[in-house]
Amino acid sequence: MNDNLLNQPRSVSEDFLDINSNYFFFTEIASWDATGMSGTIVCKRHRRKLRLSFNQEMLPFEEARGWEFPDDYGQDKIIRFRIIPLQNDVIRLLFLAEKTGLSTTHDVPLIMQDGVNINTSMMQNWKISEDEKEIIYSKGEISVKLTRKPFILTITKDGKEIIRTVSISEKTGIMNDNPVPCGFLQQTGSERREIAFSSFISHDEKFFGCGESFTRLDKRGQQLDISSNDPKGVSTSQMYKPVPFFMSSKGYGCLVHSSCPMTFDFGHSYDGVQTIFSSENCMDLFIFTGTPKEILSTYTAYTGRSPMLPEWSFGLWMGRISYNSQKQIEEVAQKLRQYDIPCDVIHIDTGWFEKDWGCDFEFSPSRFPELESMIRKLHEDGFHISLWQLPYFTPQNKYYKELIEKKLVIMDPDSETPTEDAILDFTNDKTVSWYQEKIKKLLDLGIDVIKADFGEGAPYHGIYSNGRSGLYEHNIYPLRYNKAVSDITEQATGNRIIWGRSAWAGSQRYPLHWGGDAENTNQAMAATLRGGLSFGLSGFTFWSHDIGGFVKTPSEDLYLRWLAFGMFTSHARCHGNPPREPWDFSENFMDEFRKLVKLRSKLMPYILGQAKSSCENGWPMMRSLFFEFPEDKTAWHIDDEYMFGDTLLVAPLFENNATRRQVYLPCSVSVWTDYFSGEKYNGGEWHDISTENHIVIISKKELNEIQ
Repeated sequence: MNDNLLNQPRSVSEDFLDINSNYFFFTEIASWDATGMSGTIVCKRHRRKLRLSFNQEMLPFEEARGWEFPDDYGQDKIIRFRIIPLQNDVIRLLFLAEKTGLSTTHDVPLIMQDGVNINTSMMQNWKISEDEKEIIYSKGEISVKLTRKPFILTITKDGKEIIRTVSISEKTGIMNDNPVPCGFLQQTGSERREIAFSSFISHDEKFFGCGESFTRLDKRGQQLDISSNDPKGVSTSQMYKPVPFFMSSKGYGCLVHSSCPMTFDFGHSYDGVQTIFSSENCMDLFIFTGTPKEILSTYTAYTGRSPMLPEWSFGLWMGRISYNSQKQIEEVAQKLRQYDIPCDVIHIDTGWFEKDWGCDFEFSPSRFPELESMIRKLHEDGFHISLWQLPYFTPQNKYYKELIEKKLVIMDPDSETPTEDAILDFTNDKTVSWYQEKIKKLLDLGIDVIKADFGEGAPYHGIYSNGRSGLYEHNIYPLRYNKAVSDITEQATGNRIIWGRSAWAGSQRYPLHWGGDAENTNQAMAATLRGGLSFGLSGFTFWSHDIGGFVKTPSEDLYLRWLAFGMFTSHARCHGNPPREPWDFSENFMDEFRKLVKLRSKLMPYILGQAKSSCENGWPMMRSLFFEFPEDKTAWHIDDEYMFGDTLLVAPLFENNATRRQVYLPCSVSVWTDYFSGEKYNGGEWHDISTENHIVIISKKELNEIQ
């Protein structure tokens, strides 16, 4: 990735290839308070040394001596380490490699749910066993073992090893440059420290989550940069909504409690090791154990759960880029009712200002001459209104100078704006008040929900009002943005709802989010599904996507297959390059469109019930098969089917003009029922299933139990 381009995601793993840096690897325990579960670790100095071997150059690590003067700086380094049991199935691991060694806590604002005391230790009733070689803590099914020299941390559950760290001493039998063992680097030039946590992985171990990741659902063999970005599509490893959380098929989940850029390497550089690279000088890990459902419930108990959304939000949202006049919107509303197409929300995108995209929070008086009348009529006809805006202000925007003069925007170290735009600084309470005042005026007009677009572009080189740099604030900017919109919307309307594109860990408290600007292709439709499933496995109950893809006008075939997929997503919005309205396609298309939307309306009691229970448990409405059926080994390999709630299995069609597909039905249910035909299928088998409804829906219950 070209670091010279503005706001490109940081690949922290590349820093650990630098031949000029000093590397300090965890070597042995220097001191340990067994009762307090805290102590220090000696970190031996290493360098990457150029090695030539039969016409190939490599950069293996070699123990090295330093040339510092005076010797106060130390040849090796000592860092602090703590184990903090939070409850029976949650363990916090805290490695502190700050140069000063003075801080006693490590807290990341906003990520944790209000009221959660993440520093409270539950050491009581842990059995302690120690000798000159190791210290072992055990309680119930969990055991944590520390080997003194070499330093190795091992966590087991039910006698099975789930985590074992990689020591530099274990690289002696590895000829490859990789993996990077547990330790930290100190960069030449800046002396900045970054940390790596490496653990061995099993030959068949799988990894899931990491936010709205569009790559293969199982992240094994992948390397993901956990840095918020606008990837301009869904056919890339970059993410609008990265989340520093993943779960393993070995029965644990891991939250990296940080807002800094990081890289997750799941056996990508070295197949037998997964490494978390953090651009921060500490590694703060929360380890959750259990089944996938148990892990996610516990994780969201710490980071927060989605509140239930208003019933109207679960209906169809109709939009395009963009309706731009009162006349146009009223015509769309009238035709939706005329053609008997159920719809609850009309979305107005970038075209409501006098100048398209010119976000000044004012409707164009020339194109919306009777604004209050339009809003009132839409509400009377059963429509709610969604409205676009963003937190960036171009130099031509009327608020540009005001925002800079009032110091409400992000600046740089030279007291200049770090980008051409003036970007709202949500770490400043005055900025939040200014912004929320503008949003509230719109909500008071009768707007029901604000589209919180963008938010991925907070500059890394910016200086924020709270005194922190973009290194800490870039990724957490979406969370602050989500919260600002959600808070004022709840205050004005009673509903905690937004329509957001960017997110971070904890943003599930401020639903809902959609999947960004997908291409109009079968591949992008499949990638969109993977993104939604990964997002759900990262703690988010609600999620949507632009039905049909965003960039171009979809073909009728793609649009209908994507629409069918959208009807079995928590929220459903038609949006993108026009036309999007069904009457602008063929008559047959409109008939099929109407039929699919009415199918969702028929299922609304089921959808609302599943939404409520999902919120209560911190689970996604769209669930990977293994989440619902973890005992089924095949289910862990499937990423183009999913469970919609706990009863309906959904298999979208990803090929042109498809009317059938191969569908796997988990073995945990002996007999499955086709929702449309009533035909029965055995569980634990693959079936070739045909459909005339643009999607395959199979129920694990009898059909009369769903309605």
